[in-house]
Amino acid sequence: MLVATHPACLEHNTGESHPERPGRLAAVGKGIETAGLGEAIVGFEPRQASHAELSRVHPAEYVEALERFCAAGGGNLDPDTPVVPASFEAALRAAGSGLEAIERLQRGEGDAAFCAVRPPGHHATPTRGMGFCLFNNLAVAAATLAEAGERVLVVDYDAHHGNGTQDAFYEDPRVLFVSLHQYPLYPGTGSLQERGRGDGLGTTVNFPLPAGATGDVYRRAVDEVVVPLAEQWKPTWVLLSAGFDGHRDDPITELGLTAGDYADLTREVMALAPAGHRLVFLEGGYDLWAVVHSTAACLGALAGTPVRPEPSTSGGPGGEVVDAVARLYGLR
Repeated sequence: MLVATHPACLEHNTGESHPERPGRLAAVGKGIETAGLGEAIVGFEPRQASHAELSRVHPAEYVEALERFCAAGGGNLDPDTPVVPASFEAALRAAGSGLEAIERLQRGEGDAAFCAVRPPGHHATPTRGMGFCLFNNLAVAAATLAEAGERVLVVDYDAHHGNGTQDAFYEDPRVLFVSLHQYPLYPGTGSLQERGRGDGLGTTVNFPLPAGATGDVYRRAVDEVVVPLAEQWKPTWVLLSAGFDGHRDDPITELGLTAGDYADLTREVMALAPAGHRLVFLEGGYDLWAVVHSTAACLGALAGTPVRPEPSTSGGPGGEVVDAVARLYGLR
């Protein structure tokens, strides 16, 4: 299994009190050790995404404006998203991680890849950085695959709705986007009614789950909705936004998941595409020990070696949301 990370991602300095801080990558590293996968892990340092590659999602005007803003000393893109001069290279490496992972997977260097990079990406819309995100790392990779004729399934189990990824593909029938998230919560999007538009109608699937939702609800969502939709849609690649902020210990969300749930979810989602066509991106997760355990569980699932630092959960609310989505997409 391939794991991408780069020292430049540590230079994106958001400040000691910011939830999305460099220490998150140290926690991921500890999680990799905890997983105990040894030589099964093959690390690499990703290249920078080119401006042309970014343009598959982000207009040149946005990319150039962000580069100038960082070069001039940085500041706040919005109240949640500070940048420094080094942030632009970090963002280029983060966006490039998925692109290089795809190239390596296509050469047969691994069965799956995990991109342990920051800044994260799923809130970045084509024209705006927001919510700790500068470029939409996953969307750049998904657009590259779609342009090459692949059918791409994107699953986002971050606690926050992946509004940027949704925006990038809202009218695009080549990408099936599924988000399971706490609702209402930042950024306020991700309702049941958001299903895509035009040629993309029906290729956006949102599960707006209540606070306290547990792993059994997520597993039902995958088993009863995501798997049947994928069987109909027949993806050739699956890309996962792995945000670990749905963990019950996370300080800025209110969901009830554990590392055991992330093991279950990752295993089931990754099975929806063939080996060598599976790609995971780190998104949120702000309790560092939860990130350690969740990373270990996620990597174990990717490698086919069960790692369960915590048991799975059940008994929380949200089943009615799964039922509503199933009815909406003709699965009831």
